[in-house]
Amino acid sequence: MNRMQYLFAKKNKNVLNIFCTAGYPQLNSTLEVMKALQNNGADIIEIGIPCNNPFADGPVIQHSNLTALQNGMTVQLLFEQLENMRQHIHIPVILMSYLEPLLEFGISEFFEAAERVGVDGAILPGLTITGYEKEYKGAMKKNNVEPVFLITPDTNEEMIRKIDEMSCSFIYAVSSANSATGNNNPIENQMGYFKKLQQLQLKNPILVGFGIKDKNTFSAAAKYTNGAIIGTAYIKALEHAININTTTKEFINTVMR
Repeated sequence: MNRMQYLFAKKNKNVLNIFCTAGYPQLNSTLEVMKALQNNGADIIEIGIPCNNPFADGPVIQHSNLTALQNGMTVQLLFEQLENMRQHIHIPVILMSYLEPLLEFGISEFFEAAERVGVDGAILPGLTITGYEKEYKGAMKKNNVEPVFLITPDTNEEMIRKIDEMSCSFIYAVSSANSATGNNNPIENQMGYFKKLQQLQLKNPILVGFGIKDKNTFSAAAKYTNGAIIGTAYIKALEHAININTTTKEFINTVMR
């Protein structure tokens, strides 16, 4: 079992995945944020690699990307910051990267570094299934980095089942089509979509993302799935944090208590 499979074998409901931007709010905040997330109840940590054009993200995460880049964050520096993370971090860690910074670093080099530091999976917005199979699958499988694929309400059943067959971690269900992170589309309007996913009886767990921001939206998303992913709301909480651990604890308590 990889760490994600082990997690879902132990816990298959109300799984909390929290997104943070590498190098935000300060250049050297990354590991401090990760420790705070782990210590206060997050089940999975998703680290976003900043880039100049985060097309799937709303203004809050776009701003965190810009801040992190201005702070001096790079892919190389992130891997250096994560070099000894497994001495402190024991829960699954996923990298979220747009293709531009990954390609600049090099596909093989990226996933070799990811395995070396102990990364479990990768979310690559913009990567098609065909592109994955032709250009990324070999490097990811060789280095034990599991792909996490995104689906939307517009994804047909055939594609969902293909993604399910190709996955060994979880499936990322975007809450609504044609939206960005931090959207205000009511999660409650998507109960039919989540229920349909549950009825497909996929082999992989499903986590819902986009628009999850508090206890009500988390609970609604998790009613028919295995849990949810929070990004924008946590990034917003970190923006003016004086103490990252205290801010993180207070934030997670508002979602899970």
